[in-house]
Order: sequence, then structure tokens, then C-alpha cells
Amino acid sequence: MTSDKIQSLHSSLVTSHSSLMTGSPTPELLSVRDLRVELPVGGRWYPAVGGVSFGLEAGASLGIVGESGCGKSLLARALLDLAPENARISGDVRLHGRSLRSLSESDWGAIRGRSLAMVFQESAAALDPVLSIGDQIVEAIRAHAHPSAGEARATARRLLAEVSFPDTARALEEYPHRLSGGERQRALLAIALAANPEVLIADEPTTALDATIAAEILDLLEQLRRQRNLSLILISHDLTAVAAACERVLVLYAGRVVEEAPAQSLFRAPMHPYTRGLVASSARSRPAGRQARFSAIPGAVPDLPFRVPNSCGFAPRCPDRFAPCDRSQPPLEEHAEGRVRCFLYSSEKPSAEEQR
Repeated sequence: MTSDKIQSLHSSLVTSHSSLMTGSPTPELLSVRDLRVELPVGGRWYPAVGGVSFGLEAGASLGIVGESGCGKSLLARALLDLAPENARISGDVRLHGRSLRSLSESDWGAIRGRSLAMVFQESAAALDPVLSIGDQIVEAIRAHAHPSAGEARATARRLLAEVSFPDTARALEEYPHRLSGGERQRALLAIALAANPEVLIADEPTTALDATIAAEILDLLEQLRRQRNLSLILISHDLTAVAAACERVLVLYAGRVVEEAPAQSLFRAPMHPYTRGLVASSARSRPAGRQARFSAIPGAVPDLPFRVPNSCGFAPRCPDRFAPCDRSQPPLEEHAEGRVRCFLYSSEKPSAEEQR
């Protein structure tokens, strides 16, 4: 996808979102409040996802970004109650105002796929290697409805056409290993759409795809969102992809939300030092035609046992680090059009005397 095309698509998304915001407030379809996922390490519990909150309206799109190890995929799995069995989950997730945290496994069987659907990372691993693509789509259709074999097969072919699969007849009979990466991703989308979900979570859908195919997948996600009035959660480390497909962006670092803002505002003027580092290291910040080296954030995301709960998790890597960052965790506060977790903007910013 060219930079001009990305900018054009992103601008249209923001304009659309702005026009929606001028009307009366739209109720949240999906509401997440203080969602925490703790994992046991060495006999102790550590927060892999630490108190994440956000809302998503019908037909809206949200990007979740951050480096590997920041908790993006674990957060997505927790939304569908698919976190590891040894995980401890707390907080609240509501769909149409109904809490999902207390559902039984049989109740979840009616929610997954029908209301909330997910396209998992690595299409080759997510697809069953011993079943044809057609059989896998039919299986997803029949998990929530009871059509005849012929009707299910016809629906599977229609779904493949909807995700722009080049040869639907061939796809029904093919096995995953005989498909290209882009074709497998389209097959996964067809499976996810089988029960007509309200919310689609796409976890790194463009990973390992070349730029042209990745652009096609992003265009397809936007097309499906508009045609089906889908709410989209796009998880990615690729800020270019998120800028093209999302209206709002949630930035995770070490399991915590460090910034949330409309996409246009966030990429134009990122606030948190971590967000600024991500934007500076992305392809979006590279001038056209330049061969300059990409900027990089020094250091790495800390592993679970090394995340200090009473300090700013990004402090060891932060160019703006000062004394309070090592003594307490900054609050996540409303600022301008979004939220930011940083003492540089906090109403609780220590006095000059305390900063020494």
C-alpha cells in the first residue's frame, strides 16, 4: 500500500468518525472495564494485562498497538475467555450491557463466533491441516445454525466470495498447505464471519504478508466493517496498518494502557514517550524516497517477574525519565481527546521539590 493511499484511507476514516461524533452519543456495544490477566511465575502471580479499560461502539474500529510482549494477544483472548487455563482473570467485559465474565462454557459457545469472533495469528497454524477449507467453514456455520449440507456449502462459497477469494470452487476443496499466505488469511476471515458476528478481533492479520497482500487484507477489513456494520479490533505492531484501518488507537506497554486517542491525533502528535518512540520507528515517519535508518527504542519490554508495580514500566527506556517515574506509577488520565499515563501530563505531577 502506498503512503498516499494509506493517508487517503486514513483521512476518510477519521472524517467519517468525526461526523458520527457530532451527533448524539452512541451506546457502547462492547465495554471493557479494569480487565486484568495474571499469570503464575515461580509461585507468584504477575499482571500480564494490568487493568485495561475501553469501549467500542457498533461499527467502530479500534487499533491496539505495542511491541511483542506487551499483552495485546492475551488481552484479545481474555475478551473471549480464551486466556491460558492457569491464568487468573478479573474485571468486567460487557456486550450489549450483559456481563460476559460470569458465563458458563455452554453460554460462551453461543457467544464466540456469533457475537465475538477472532482471526488468530499465523494462519498456517490457525487452520486445521487435515480438513479442507470448505469443511472448516461449514463446521463454523453449523456450530451456530442447522442448514442442510447443500445450504452450508453454498453459504461457505458465498463467504469466500465476500472475502474476495480468487477461486471459490477451488478453495472449498483445497487444504491449507496448498494456499498462499494471503489466501489462508482470507479463509480465516470467511470462518470468522460464518455466524455473522458483531465484533471481529483481528490479531496481526498482515504478519508475514508482503506489502501488496497486506494492503489488500486491510482494504478488505474496512470493506467488511462498513458492509456488515462490524465493530473491529485490530491488533498489530504495524502502525501503518492501524493508521489505515482504525479510528481510535489504544497503546499498550507491559500490559498497561499508556495512551488512547483518535488515530489522527495520536499519529500527528503522540503524547506518551513510548508512543512517540513507536511512531518514530514506524514506516509512517520515514520521508518518501529517503534511505535513512529507522529510529529504534532502546532496551526491551520487561518480562513478567521484572515489571515493577510501583513505578512507570517504561521508565528504564524513557528519554524523559525523571525521579518520580521510579517511585510511583503515573495514573491514566483524560487529556485532550484521549487518555495518557505519564507524569509529564499528570494532574498528580510532583512538585519541583519532590522531583529532586
